Amino acid sequence: MKRKLLFTPGPLNTSAAVKEAMLRDVGSRDKDFIELVRGIRRRLLELGVVSQQKGYEAVLVQGSGTFGIESVLSSAIPQTAKILILVNGAYGERMVKIVARYGLAHEVLRCAENEVIDAGRVREKLADAAITHVAVVHCETTTGILNPVNEIGAVTREAGRIFIVDAMSSFGAIPINLETAGIDFLVSSANKCIQGVPGFSFVLAARDELQKCKGIARTLSLDLYEQWRGLEMDGQFRFTPPTHTLLAFAKALEELEREGGVSGRNRRYAANQKLLVTGMKELGFVPYLAPAVQSPIITAFYYPAHSNFRFEDFYSRLSDLGMVIYPGKLTTVECFRLGNIGDLFEADIRKLLDAIEHVLEEMNISVPVPAPVR
Repeated sequence: MKRKLLFTPGPLNTSAAVKEAMLRDVGSRDKDFIELVRGIRRRLLELGVVSQQKGYEAVLVQGSGTFGIESVLSSAIPQTAKILILVNGAYGERMVKIVARYGLAHEVLRCAENEVIDAGRVREKLADAAITHVAVVHCETTTGILNPVNEIGAVTREAGRIFIVDAMSSFGAIPINLETAGIDFLVSSANKCIQGVPGFSFVLAARDELQKCKGIARTLSLDLYEQWRGLEMDGQFRFTPPTHTLLAFAKALEELEREGGVSGRNRRYAANQKLLVTGMKELGFVPYLAPAVQSPIITAFYYPAHSNFRFEDFYSRLSDLGMVIYPGKLTTVECFRLGNIGDLFEADIRKLLDAIEHVLEEMNISVPVPAPVR
């Protein structure tokens, strides 16, 4: 398989140094590996602008980001509780599916996929005293929309509820302060903005709330409390850890720090996204979201209004040129998505734009035809 540039929200392109970090084997009980895991946990808390001294913990969970989300939802919500899930995309809907699978009482506040969650509407919902938890996706990867977690967190804290945030596609590139945002549980993944490789997710949690999870978990392997206790007792995972992925992640954290931390990475991603949108508009494509609610992570574009356009053909031709893009996930309109995160730079964005222009010519869509804004 030839190397391709991944314009996706993850897995994504990683640096040579991150890949090279996996070229050695380590024992999961070795003291050096245990110290590496301890360092990763400490650094993750720092990225969330908190620490163990401030009452927060970092728990690493084997598996994809969804494993981390399910670990929290199945470990932190008692059977007598009720969760309010805020939804404006497919990943919010996934949380609804998870709590439904466990038979947990829940309510859903939905809004359009191109609208952010309104904290005022959340406040109204919290008039229901039965609601104990609130969950939201920070950067909804369905569109790239950025929900206002600080405002939602303030309303949730004011009402004395527990706040759960899926920060899968934002943590590491968009500043998040768990304490000031009132976040009790934040979930993200190794293979997103920190630019590691797939293999584990992580949960940053307020220790007081994490301790309340004891005995609640509905599964053995996703028991968040027991996973934390295992890491605290001897520094080891309860079950086989993804050792190579953790080695790569430690290197990715070093690269993040050298780039200037969260703010430095945010600047590069924002520059990538600005160049991408400008170039796509010149080619006749229309972004789905208004700029005010668009994140610098991934951008959805309408299909062009041209009879020759077939997404599967468009995708295949770009893939043949070494460019991998993302299909749409919207429920009401036809869109595709372009991510600009990972080890991607201005030159890579320009390569993609050149490739798209070439493919449009091959498909006999040579004259820019703007898609209708619906």
